[in-house]
Amino acid sequence: MFKPSLIALALSLSLGVQASSTLTKDNGAPVGDNQNSTTAGANGSVLLQDVHLIQKLQRFGRERIPERVVHARGTGAHGEFVTTADLSDKTIAALFSNVGKTTPVFVRFSTVIHGNHSPETLRDPRGFATKFYTEQGNWDLVGNNLPVFFIRDAIKFPDMVHSLKPSPVDNMQDPNRFFDFFSHDGTATHMLTFVYSDLGTPASYREMNGFGVHAYKFVNAEGQVNYVKFNWHSQQGVNSLDAAQGAKTQSIDFNHLTRDLYANINAGNYPKWDLYIQTITPEQLNSFSYHPLDATKVWPDVPEVKVGTMTLNRMPDNFFQETEQAAFAPANLVPGIEPSEDRLLQGRIFSYSDTQLYRLGANHQQLPINRPLAQVNSNNQDGAMNLGNTKSNVNYEPSRSEPKGALSSARAVETALSGNVQQVGIEKTDNFSQAGALYRSFNKQEQTNLIRNLAGDLGQVKNDEVKYAMLSYFYKADSDYGSRLAKAVKADVKKVQALAAQL
Repeated sequence: MFKPSLIALALSLSLGVQASSTLTKDNGAPVGDNQNSTTAGANGSVLLQDVHLIQKLQRFGRERIPERVVHARGTGAHGEFVTTADLSDKTIAALFSNVGKTTPVFVRFSTVIHGNHSPETLRDPRGFATKFYTEQGNWDLVGNNLPVFFIRDAIKFPDMVHSLKPSPVDNMQDPNRFFDFFSHDGTATHMLTFVYSDLGTPASYREMNGFGVHAYKFVNAEGQVNYVKFNWHSQQGVNSLDAAQGAKTQSIDFNHLTRDLYANINAGNYPKWDLYIQTITPEQLNSFSYHPLDATKVWPDVPEVKVGTMTLNRMPDNFFQETEQAAFAPANLVPGIEPSEDRLLQGRIFSYSDTQLYRLGANHQQLPINRPLAQVNSNNQDGAMNLGNTKSNVNYEPSRSEPKGALSSARAVETALSGNVQQVGIEKTDNFSQAGALYRSFNKQEQTNLIRNLAGDLGQVKNDEVKYAMLSYFYKADSDYGSRLAKAVKADVKKVQALAAQL
């Protein structure tokens, strides 16, 4: 009698099944491209028909029960946002409609990669998510304390996080794994320079800036569009821990970020951030040396304009009911603010909402911390933990007995499309110039700390091909940066130079 394994082998040979090294979807079908989402032309939006992208994001969002897959450890606080600039010429978003307008907010700060009970001293980007309870509904600005990200396409998000998380074999984080992932094209060079600087270990949540990272669209009453970036500037200034300070702090208090925020707010020392925006027109998109909708880039030559100030003035009454059950998603937008064609943002629009549906359930937006101040008048029905009080017999639209129609001013803005349905990366990658500019913006001590921090992990990489690829990226960004790092990990600088010259 044939063994099942032999039968499977015979079938695979006779049917021409792909080799075991072929990447497949969960149904076994081969993946055609695992680097680029399917878009409507070179600058168009990502298409829902990209089954591989959707499947990756869906499966990724369901990997942990009940802890968040990313941003697991967090601290939240209530407050208010006061508008200081009338932006009615740029957007119909009500919170920016007039000077002095006050909007309640809830902010959740977090670590990105590490688990729910991990020390808050660990090197990691910090989440900076703000929920604005506006009269038009809730707007979630879900960003980080660093202005860029590791990747530019959401199709790589599960892979990136997998590489940074502990190994599925021994449950330990390993630089050999994440540098293996980052070594393939240099996309993450800018973000790695940020994370391995002292900005990767904030001294307090109060003393760090925040960024929406992505570009969004402002749409005004005439349907005119501006691309916009949102940047939070801490009024407390920016203060970070170097490696020695971080180690000392961890030995004394591994809850230092949470403890500091609670202590200061409860003492009446309310932290404040000013919100600045940067805007460009659609006609300016192709006028940069980089792609401005690339999440690995900042807009260094676009001026900032202050539009408001946020004050955090009250801690939650109950951590689980508010901070832990708070559900943020870039899909929570209001009229006048729309997603740009940023490929990472396009994936997050789906992924974050889908993750909250899985983590908290279909009716998670009925929870008090997530419930909008605006009246909810949807036809969504039933589901677990439904706290509503629906009395109408009409849960459909259109209806003559109870008319309930759409608001034309909230309709998606029309965007011209060109090109073919494709799976191709963006043309202007420019992976290295902004990373070099960031390195040169650091003072000598900050540069020294960056080299030491990076060398500590990169020096553990056993695969020379991975190590030298990473070194060539940092050298390409800045020759001093790459040379010092190569010497710190005892690598051949000339070999690094030769590899960098090929990039």
